[in-house]
Amino acid sequence: MDTERILYPCYFNAALRRREGRRVPGDLAVEKPDIAALKAALTRLGLSFRVEEAHHPSRWMLREGRVLVAWDGKKEELIHSVARALGSRT
Repeated sequence: MDTERILYPCYFNAALRRREGRRVPGDLAVEKPDIAALKAALTRLGLSFRVEEAHHPSRWMLREGRVLVAWDGKKEELIHSVARALGSRT
């Protein structure tokens, strides 16, 4: 993958404030997002990705993991697309 964007579960966590790491508006945020949910959303969107056992620098103690997504556009567009896909999960 030439152009990769890193996504952490905390970007989509409704329990967090923006200053705590959430990157989507409250109406797009979901409860307790995890790597499995991100993988499912990215698969629904048809995006190529890989999972790493890493952590968000400010949340290092949680070891939530991260996903690297092949994406040439703006990261915010990717984040919002994934958030909408997370919200539509059943």
